[in-house]
Amino acid sequence: MKVLVTGGGGFLGRAIVRALRARGDQVVAMQRGEYPELQALGVEVIRGDLGDSALLRQAGKGCDLALHVAGKTGVWGDYREFHHCNVTATRNVIETCLENGIGRLVHTSTPSVVFAGRDEDPIDESAPYPARFLNHYQATKAEAERLVLAANGERLATLALRPHLIWGPGDPHLIRRVVERARSGKLRLVKTNKKVDVTFIDNAVHAHLLAGDALRPGAPCVGKVYFISDGAPQPLYITINEILAAHGLPPVRNFISPALAYLAGSVFELAYRLLGIEREPLLTRFVARQLSCAHWYDLGAARRDLGYQPVVGHQEALARLRRAVA
Repeated sequence: MKVLVTGGGGFLGRAIVRALRARGDQVVAMQRGEYPELQALGVEVIRGDLGDSALLRQAGKGCDLALHVAGKTGVWGDYREFHHCNVTATRNVIETCLENGIGRLVHTSTPSVVFAGRDEDPIDESAPYPARFLNHYQATKAEAERLVLAANGERLATLALRPHLIWGPGDPHLIRRVVERARSGKLRLVKTNKKVDVTFIDNAVHAHLLAGDALRPGAPCVGKVYFISDGAPQPLYITINEILAAHGLPPVRNFISPALAYLAGSVFELAYRLLGIEREPLLTRFVARQLSCAHWYDLGAARRDLGYQPVVGHQEALARLRRAVA
């Protein structure tokens, strides 16, 4: 089939594109940057902003499925940019699907949309959106998710996936940040044994392909959301230490309490705002709460409706990371 992938140049987007091409699908990838790797895979590459609805409609012509992976992540920044990248872009993707007769849409969401600053120990998809969002990322991703679910109907079958902490070789987010801070001596973790789910990149890709294949009018999965992870939660500091060990680095030895982390996040946020510093603070209140809470999820719905099972176990995932950085 022919698949439109937004954000095809990102970590998850590129991996999805490679998997689609490997099984013989045609792919149209739309993203802001220039990625020669995509062209080398035989992908039709369209460079542009998803706010450009005309260009997006052109990209979607003749497609059977849309995988909307693009979005702005982060815990700091201007609300207008988050809204543009996460809400306006999603609305345009939905309209593109409807206008081009694309009958299926899989949206990449995040568990952050239901995080209320308390333990998720575990939770399933019945967990509500919080009464108050803790940052712009949360708020705009939740609004985008609502748009996608509301768009489900006779002309367009939709669902949303919520993978948690995607990681793996080439990860420019979690792994790079952890390794860079460890090497600079700035890595601190909140001292807790609460369990946290992560999602190896191959498992996240597998979930997206399953979702795209399962989407049909009247299928059990339409109009729903699904948590996705490796299904092997453990304290975050253990996962971080395993990643550091794969890079030949010593384990984390510097810990702070949840209360001190939250206080530090408050101080950093205030200081950055007063000084007009645009880059992300070293710590925010949202991150402090994230690091202090349990985050693991009941995968029963994804297993039942999508046939999801992690295709790469945790130890094999670590072995692949070690080989990649050797």
